[in-house]
Amino acid sequence: MSLLLACARKTSDPDALPTLPVHNPKTSSTIFLGGLWCFIFAIWSTLRIFLNTVVDIVVFMAILLFLKDTKSPIKGTLGVEHNPKRFVHKTISLDDIKLVKNALNTTVNDVILGVTQAGLSRYLNRRYANEDDKDEVEKHKTNNLPKRIRLNVTVMVSIRPAAGIQVLADMMAKNSKANWGNRVGYIIVPFTIALEDDPLDYVRGAKAIVDRKKQSLEAIFTHQEINVVSKTFGVKAVAALVHRVFSNTTMTFSSMVGPQEEISYYGHPIAYIAPTVYGLPHALIVHTQSYINKLTICLAVDPSVIPDPHQLCADLEESLDIIKNAVLEKGLLIKETA
Repeated sequence: MSLLLACARKTSDPDALPTLPVHNPKTSSTIFLGGLWCFIFAIWSTLRIFLNTVVDIVVFMAILLFLKDTKSPIKGTLGVEHNPKRFVHKTISLDDIKLVKNALNTTVNDVILGVTQAGLSRYLNRRYANEDDKDEVEKHKTNNLPKRIRLNVTVMVSIRPAAGIQVLADMMAKNSKANWGNRVGYIIVPFTIALEDDPLDYVRGAKAIVDRKKQSLEAIFTHQEINVVSKTFGVKAVAALVHRVFSNTTMTFSSMVGPQEEISYYGHPIAYIAPTVYGLPHALIVHTQSYINKLTICLAVDPSVIPDPHQLCADLEESLDIIKNAVLEKGLLIKETA
């Protein structure tokens, strides 16, 4: 994404590079109580990161060796990576997502993950329904989901210390610190597939999972694991390892931050950005990409497994509307301060 945007320019200023949002960590409201308490807090934080990392590594190894996701209408079978794929996308309002984010004091990614869980739950509920016994109205009202569905999502995470756009000349310069290529790890995120009574529970659940993952070194572990295996056993071993982990999970998810203003590529205005990928052993791959005040949801699906990807897109969009309306009905909207 940095490379693409380095080739683009602002439409309003053809000589200026696009602007990416700057991450501003929230300031802590913790009262300073002295050196002893700081030391205790540091020990506790280190211990928590250590324990979370150990748990995540154990789960990762279990998935690598034997723990497979529940067979579901969206899980691909062996060899799904070789099947033809269908690519669809839908653009929704980023302002609606920010509205929910501000109301629930979460992040944009928390809301996107929550909306994805809600949309998949709606879609799977319909797919699990018996088409012969229930009409469309009943299928929406009745909970057709199995009691327990193990659905793990492989989420791609950038482990670069700072995001940004590097000028191409700087990237190509000898001994440049702006290295080429991705520095990506991945984490395994368990999705809750259920029909929640309170739509906001999808976002709250996603926030709880993501907050815990932030207190773990799982992404760094998976990144280093790939490097070690590659140097020790070669690229084929890395491919086999990644294929095994991905095959035992259900889908891939990633979220990318785009420019905050309209951009042009060699003088041609860009209407939207819709990234996707091909070749992973999943029947469903979800990418989300922000651009100005819009968010594009991109799906790569195996049509033999998911024959109606536009319906899945509609379920994701409708889930956002339901969550936003729940925020408004509960009076949780917080006005942004200048």
